[in-house]
Amino acid sequence: MRGLFYLAALALAAATAAPAAPPKPLFASDQPIRITIQGPISTLASKRAPTPVPATLVADGVTYPITLAPRGITRLLKDTCQFPPLRVEFTRPPPAGSLFQGQHRLKLVTHCKNGVDFQQKVLLEYSAYRIYNLLTQQSFRARLANVDYVDVDGKPFISRIGFFLEDFDDVAKRNGMRVAHMGPRVPLEQIDATSGGRFAVFEYLISNYDWSMRAGPEGDECCHNGRLMSLTGGGILTPVPYDFDFSGLVDAPYAGVPEGIPVATIKERNYRGYCAHMVQARAAAAGIAARRGEVLGVFQAIPGLSPGTSQRAAAFIAKGIGDIDSGKIFKNCSG
Repeated sequence: MRGLFYLAALALAAATAAPAAPPKPLFASDQPIRITIQGPISTLASKRAPTPVPATLVADGVTYPITLAPRGITRLLKDTCQFPPLRVEFTRPPPAGSLFQGQHRLKLVTHCKNGVDFQQKVLLEYSAYRIYNLLTQQSFRARLANVDYVDVDGKPFISRIGFFLEDFDDVAKRNGMRVAHMGPRVPLEQIDATSGGRFAVFEYLISNYDWSMRAGPEGDECCHNGRLMSLTGGGILTPVPYDFDFSGLVDAPYAGVPEGIPVATIKERNYRGYCAHMVQARAAAAGIAARRGEVLGVFQAIPGLSPGTSQRAAAFIAKGIGDIDSGKIFKNCSG
């Protein structure tokens, strides 16, 4: 009876689903862009005050008035990162036909520290988004950017690689869905099994434990490093993962194993998906194994990723695919 209720709910939701939308210009291509951001950059890097500050962003000869604000949790700490992740907000609607047409607020993933090796960490985290894009359209798109940071007085501050992350409202619209604001905890029965199984298999593949598809931080809505969307804004929910810097794939020096996870390092894999989603998770795993060439080829296609980093990342992901081939991935659900 319960299953019939959910099938009926899905049928009703499908009848009222919004039409899917194409990606906005910024996320319609995978080619890296070059931008200049000018503002009180040195102050943002040193003070980390949460108040947005005026700045400008220049791309393709177009100057956009914006505000900048530091964001994040771990990467926001000065002891962890020399440079914080940023939130970019356009103070006027970008002009029609411009690269940033339709954008309002964007996350900019930055380089954390100035060393060249941290550029590789940015590119590895970006690669995780690209892999998930291969698996499903129900994913965040990302756009690489070569960023020239210029201080408010016109003095160059630093030039580094970063990437913009698609706004979740746009992810939902691309998929004919709506953002679902739930929380702080979601019943397992509300999580779409196909999406939940795929989410968990992917996190296993990149060896990431810093997530929950059903619960958010205390006092906040669901979810931790995941967002929810649905056909109606409620009912059956599709979880979408993001924020992969704590994964074994990226292997950031500040990343550690969360309390309660039975592994010694973040590069040791342990499946954390729900056994109730096992049929769908096995199908997702089989799909990844069947496309191993495309998945491993992601690293060769990313500009700026060094040959050594590319080879090590591909070998790491190949080991995860090997766990799929052997069935080791689902040992926690075999009893």
